[in-house]
Amino acid sequence: MANRIEERDSTSALVVEGGAMRGIFAAGVLDAFIEVDFCPFDFAIGVSAGSTNLIGYLAGDHGRSRQILLDHATRADFIDWRRYLRGGHFCDISWLWHASYNDVPLNIERYTENGVPLYAVTTSINSGQPHYVCVTPENMHEVFPASCAIPMAYREFPPVAGEPMTDGGLADSIPVIRAYEQGARDITVILSRPLGYRKPVGSAPKFIKQFFHDHARLFEAVLERGERYNRALDFIQAPPPDCRVSVIAPPANFPVKRFTQEVELLEKGYLVGSELGRSFLRNSGD
Repeated sequence: MANRIEERDSTSALVVEGGAMRGIFAAGVLDAFIEVDFCPFDFAIGVSAGSTNLIGYLAGDHGRSRQILLDHATRADFIDWRRYLRGGHFCDISWLWHASYNDVPLNIERYTENGVPLYAVTTSINSGQPHYVCVTPENMHEVFPASCAIPMAYREFPPVAGEPMTDGGLADSIPVIRAYEQGARDITVILSRPLGYRKPVGSAPKFIKQFFHDHARLFEAVLERGERYNRALDFIQAPPPDCRVSVIAPPANFPVKRFTQEVELLEKGYLVGSELGRSFLRNSGD
């Protein structure tokens, strides 16, 4: 995958939000990018499903994320209410990552050769702070399950370099400010919710507080999540004068929700992403 950076004079980054099954939108957008060999980015940052979408994109594996979301992610091995009620995982993130890795080819060699590092966001259980972990062939089997480990839905805290972690979206759902802090001045953001969405700000329900009773700093991250999320949206809408932010977001009537498993709806979501990805490319003059 070629990097088209010769016409730029500033560092460029790609940021992809998570959102579980809503990630089918980013899968469509990124496949549209792959189709025309569009990768003008110096680095990428992904959260949860955004990180796994990005590894497929940076590996140049067209259709990989779509196949996983329409097949593996629709199986009871992944989402199962009955298993959850028996004390197991509602969303078995570890199974999804390892099963899809074994079944669907991932060109890791191409990822390492293309020179565009991917940073996956995780949230530390101990500090409640985000960690931005550069994905390598050696650590990816730790990093991706940790970045995607939705609290309560996945009952474990996967370790990364020995530190227990959980869903990166708790601490930094849209790491656009982090991309700016890393030097990016031309940032493309793929959201999983429509433009205009704002995350509610307020106290957490009692059952959530009980779940985090042994993790005070992590619970603080939960309480502050809405404010941080909306702060990122504010940055996107009004970036600093030296920064350009381009946004690709699903429409208001996007049919896919966080735990949607209907293949027909997921396929529609993918096609919406593909079309908006192509529209973005046309409008950017590439």
